[in-house]
Amino acid sequence: MALLENKNLLISGVLSDQSIAFHVAKLAQEQGAQVVLTSFGRGMSLTERASKRLHKEAPILELDVTNDELLDSLASKVANHFDSLDGVLHSIGYAPQSALGGNFLSTNWSDVATALQVSAYSLKSLVMSVRSMLNPGASIVGLDFDASRAWPVYDWMGVAKAALESTSRYLARDLGIDGIRCNLVAAGPLRTIAAKSIPGFEVFEEAWVQRSPLSWDVNDPSAAAKACIVLFSDWLPATTGEILHVDGGFHIAG
Repeated sequence: MALLENKNLLISGVLSDQSIAFHVAKLAQEQGAQVVLTSFGRGMSLTERASKRLHKEAPILELDVTNDELLDSLASKVANHFDSLDGVLHSIGYAPQSALGGNFLSTNWSDVATALQVSAYSLKSLVMSVRSMLNPGASIVGLDFDASRAWPVYDWMGVAKAALESTSRYLARDLGIDGIRCNLVAAGPLRTIAAKSIPGFEVFEEAWVQRSPLSWDVNDPSAAAKACIVLFSDWLPATTGEILHVDGGFHIAG
């Protein structure tokens, strides 16, 4: 039996076939799931093109996580396709350029606030917008980048990822009563559209090549996607509030 047989998933963050979220959607379909995607603005056309590359083209719902009206209407839009949800992928992150690239000490609050809202608070916003549709045993999975250290050039996005990790733990605490799990996958650096917006991203690539115990391919999101599939499955029913590192073991290297 396929790992996700008859499961319904809501997947955000599909912008190209290089996105981790795209590979999650593709693998989820291979493992028996039905998927619906979210996108908004100029990203909609990119998501539409990517959706056509899936095994089965998926519906795309408009969602801007800073827009309360779109958040409030999300559940009703999902209900046009599914009676309920078994999983949600949070693959959403953004920081203005002033919050990246070595500008930590000079970034103003409004740009920091944007990074925190879009990259961390949105996990809670997204989950709560569809909570009424989540089945007992449902799984929330978010995409992370290890926030346990201060990375070069990552600056306030690193702070936002630390907030994402804390948000995931609190959601795990408060949703556990309904049997809902919330976990993160902390992937190593990958050449996604999001990564290309980070000035000096190549410093991550160099570090991973030199120090990760297992080989790491910055062009291959499949390992991170496979971890998400396992977390969406029924094989980890008592795991919540965790950060699963899929980084070639870099986080344990001295």
